[in-house]
This record gives sequence, C-alpha cells and structure tokens, in this order.
Amino acid sequence: MGEAPAFFLDELHKGVPNGFDLKSNGGETATVVVGNTTYLIGGSSNESTFSIRVQTFDQSSGEWVYPTVLGTAPKPSKGFSAMLLNEDRILVIRKGSTPDDFAWFLEVDTQYVRQQKKILGTEVVAWSKGVRGKAEKPVVISGPSGVGKGTLISMLMKEFPSMFGFSVSHTTRAPRGMEKDGVHYHFTERSLMEKEIQDGKFLEFACVHGNLYGTSVEAVEVVADEGKRCILDIDVQGARSVRASSLEAIFVFVCPPSMDELEKRLRARGTETEEQVLKRLRNAKVEIEQGQSSGIFDHILYNDDLEECYKSLKKLLGLDESSNAGPETAPKWVDLPVDHSLSKIDQKIIISSRTPELEKGSKDMFVLDVSSLKGGAPGRTRGLNIYAMSPFLDGLNGIHELS
Repeated sequence: MGEAPAFFLDELHKGVPNGFDLKSNGGETATVVVGNTTYLIGGSSNESTFSIRVQTFDQSSGEWVYPTVLGTAPKPSKGFSAMLLNEDRILVIRKGSTPDDFAWFLEVDTQYVRQQKKILGTEVVAWSKGVRGKAEKPVVISGPSGVGKGTLISMLMKEFPSMFGFSVSHTTRAPRGMEKDGVHYHFTERSLMEKEIQDGKFLEFACVHGNLYGTSVEAVEVVADEGKRCILDIDVQGARSVRASSLEAIFVFVCPPSMDELEKRLRARGTETEEQVLKRLRNAKVEIEQGQSSGIFDHILYNDDLEECYKSLKKLLGLDESSNAGPETAPKWVDLPVDHSLSKIDQKIIISSRTPELEKGSKDMFVLDVSSLKGGAPGRTRGLNIYAMSPFLDGLNGIHELS
C-alpha cells in the first residue's frame, strides 16, 4: 500500500476521460479504469524521454496497491497513449517508436495474470509486446528413442531451411568444451531459472543429473520473430507441460511399427550397452502407451516406411505439394504521428493526429486492427494489423490496407 502521487489525485478529481493522455510536471501519465480498479500508467521523465511505470488504485477500499509487474516493460520513448482494449488488457502505444516496438499490452486480468496472482499471492500485472502479423503454430514432435523423429526433423530442415527453426534451451549446468551461450544452450543460474519457472516463463522443464533443463516461452518467440516456425523435439512429459501452457502448437507423436522393430533399430545403432538398450525399450513402452492414450497429441504417425512417414508429416503441416505454404508477410510499416490520440470502434483502434493538416490527407489517420490477437504474456501478443484511413470519410469506409 502507499500514498497516491499528488499529480494523479489532481487529474483523478478532474474526471479525465478514460484512455486519454494526462500531463503533469511529474511526467506523462494515463489512467484506465477496469471495474473497481484504476490503473495509473505513469511516465517518469528523463530529458526528452519517458519511462513507463504502473500503479493501481482500489476504488472500493480507497487504497493504493503496488502490483508485481511481470515481463519486460517498454523502453523509454517520447511519450505514450493508453486505452482499455477489453476487460483484461490495456493497449499502450509508444510515441516516436520503431516499427517493431510501437504497441504494447498491459495485461490486468488474463489467464496468465490470474495464475500468477494465485502463485505469488499479490496483485499482478504483466507486459506483453505487440507484434504485427501472425506466426505459424510451433510443432511439438515426440516419440521414443530410436523411432526416427530426429531423422524426420532433419529432413524438414533440409527441405525447408528458411521455414523452420529450433528454440535454444536453458540449462543450469556449466558449458562444455566449445559450447557457446545462446547457441548451444542459454546457460543460466539455478536461482534465476527457478524464479522464471515460478513466473510461468517456461513451457517445460526437467531436472537431469541435478541440473535443470527447459524450454522458455521467449526462446520459442525468438524463432517466430525470425519469421520461422519453431520445432520442439521433447519427450512426452515435456509435451504434456507444453499442452497445459498457453502456447498454441501442433502436437505430433511418432510411433514405431512394433516394439520388435524398435529394438532392431536401437541395436543396429551400436551406440548403447545392453543395459542401456533394455532401459530405452522399457521407457519406450511407457512413452508409446502415454502417447497413444493421453490425449496430448493431435496426430500419431507410424514410422514403418521413412519416406511415407515424412510425406504424412508434411501433409499434416500443410507442406504437401497441393498447398501454398509459406510464412505470412506482415503489413508494411508506416510512421505513426508522435503527437496522436486514440479512439475505439469495435475491435479497431483509430490513431489520429491531434492537429491534422489538410494537405497530409490519409497520413493523418490510421487504424490498428486488434480483432485477431493471439498469445500474450509471458510471450508476445501477435496478430496486429495496421491500416491507413482518410480522415475525410465517415466511419471506417475510408480504410485501405497498406501494401
């Protein structure tokens, strides 16, 4: 709890309309009301830029609450505008921002925020970066050792090198030999990884020989940021954790034609002792039973014939010859005015210059379409689309997509 900043009380008493910028000698602020809670999004000024911070005011109790803020907050900018998007998140537009950093979402009542409130026992808000365009669903591929899933993945990577990518896992063990941080693994401290696991930043994790290993949400998002589709090669237990997360993915389980055939393949490799082969076979039996009956997986492939299995994999991923697969191109960027205001019509945010000049024509107004948003904290919020609009046309009739 704490005392309300004086400049905020002054503005609150004025009854400033929800979603409009507020100015004060303490910086730039905006207030957004959600239910009985008023969210103060304030900017502390440093020369010509503002750093964004968050406070909340509980109207029913009349008390200030300082929430736990999860995620990475937007970088300092020339200013910002804020607007309630719906009852669970607030849209924040950074002024004078770069093409990949103009829209952010402050989540106040999403599923992730509610989960973290229960875990932490405190008031929670979370930042999520907005990204234009969509990303293909990641692909989770599981199967017992020796089933050939690694070979199938290698075939995908060879045929579609610019379409797929791997996420870089985290581990608490020390680097070995020529291993490089951020390339082979993200090497991290155990205390930090445990905290990030608690904060819901990991899709799956496991303890192996006393060290933690896991796949972070950020690692998958980085692959999508590169315009690629992320492949996750993980075991059944890991797939179960990913399925329980907020990540929308395609889950594929690869089965051997029989246990006898799997044993032949394992022994043909000649890389394990007899004890190791028997252990892998015992584990494989359990994994196959779980993979076929758990409901985790969307598709089950039987790798009897490698080429046929690969064709089936491509077909379910929409990569067969009859498809026109390829990454979706994000709309072309246009410069947003530094000094702007926001308004909302259905699922479209109107961004307009405060003092439009007639000779600028359609450059004075833009539409941010938020009707197809996907994802959210602790990852990105994808699916933003931006359009130009003529300010002289009524309603939304003047909208035309940028190309």
